[in-house]
Amino acid sequence: MDNNRFDNNEELSDEVREEIAEDIMEEKKMKEEVIRKPKNKVSFSLIAVVLIFSLIGGLLGSYVGVNYLFKTEDYGSYPRESIVINPNDSITTVSAVASSAMSAVVGITTVETQRTFFSEQDVSGVGSGVIVHKDGYILTNSHVVADGNAKEIKVLFEDGETFEGIVLWNDRILDLAVVKVERTDLPVAVLGNSDDLVVGEVAVAIGNPLGLELERTVTSGIISGLNRSVRVDTENVIDNLIQTDASINPGNSGGPLLNSRGEVIGINTAKMKSAEGLGFSIPINQAKPIVAEIIETGTFKTVLMGISGVSLVEYESRLGVNLAAESGVVVIEVSNESPAFRAGILPGDVIQNLDDVEITNMGQLRRELYKYKVGDMAIVDVFRNGENIELQLEFREVR
Repeated sequence: MDNNRFDNNEELSDEVREEIAEDIMEEKKMKEEVIRKPKNKVSFSLIAVVLIFSLIGGLLGSYVGVNYLFKTEDYGSYPRESIVINPNDSITTVSAVASSAMSAVVGITTVETQRTFFSEQDVSGVGSGVIVHKDGYILTNSHVVADGNAKEIKVLFEDGETFEGIVLWNDRILDLAVVKVERTDLPVAVLGNSDDLVVGEVAVAIGNPLGLELERTVTSGIISGLNRSVRVDTENVIDNLIQTDASINPGNSGGPLLNSRGEVIGINTAKMKSAEGLGFSIPINQAKPIVAEIIETGTFKTVLMGISGVSLVEYESRLGVNLAAESGVVVIEVSNESPAFRAGILPGDVIQNLDDVEITNMGQLRRELYKYKVGDMAIVDVFRNGENIELQLEFREVR
């Protein structure tokens, strides 16, 4: 059709007008088809492509994610130097330790008469213990048996039986005690070697936290520190403790701390109240010679030096003096005919070492004396009038 016909102004017939209108409508439809069809095609294809890639990407991402999180093999030749830890190993270890030692753990309840200014009242206590000999010898804390002042002690065994207990020996400074019950053929815990402990190894505690309602509760963690010192009251600092993050609460006291072989490596004694995850145990090697002698003889004979004294720091602080020594125990008094008297130790001397072990306070000195038996010899280093003197001392038992 010739478009020039639109340029003239001549009057058009009806037939021509209809023809022109039809041509215009046809051209309009053709243009719309030309414009619309490619656009619809592109939009549909684009949406299809996006959906397909999204689906592929999702499946691929899920596959890679799952394999990355859970696949244990290395991919390709990439060198990976990581330690593979199977969580079941630790669970199995703790379960095995608990199973092997559980029957040797006991509950201990006590009744102590406490006197006040106005009256007396009976106070109940609860703790734990561990059987160290089949004939009824039980190791626990001194504070569990009220430092020997409990008027009633009952020992609860795993089989539900309860027996009366008596304290054969206890020491408040060491916070250890040995209780005896009249029962035989008991399961016995295996005592390990606390000198071999390494920070980071498995530690398992068994005891009665918060009372017998939770008896023989098992908690686990690691050895988180060694040779710790903890002040338990204004007069006593316990040294050489094992630190663990295995949960220890009131009632756990006196119960065993065990290694991954099920051996007792410590006796749980305290929890740091101002922090979480800080529990402490007395190394079992400190208790073993005491337990052995009590089982053999029925008692433990403590040696003595025959002095009274105070730490150098406290002495200098109270008197406002400087003795020129770095640390030690200042001797206040020496008993006549005592081992210290015979060795030549004098009031005013500063005891600094006992057989090469540095001495800083009376509590530590007393704990060191448990390593010796009657008749043993020791070298004592003292500081006197600005000089270091070495003296030889022979121990004698307490009378």
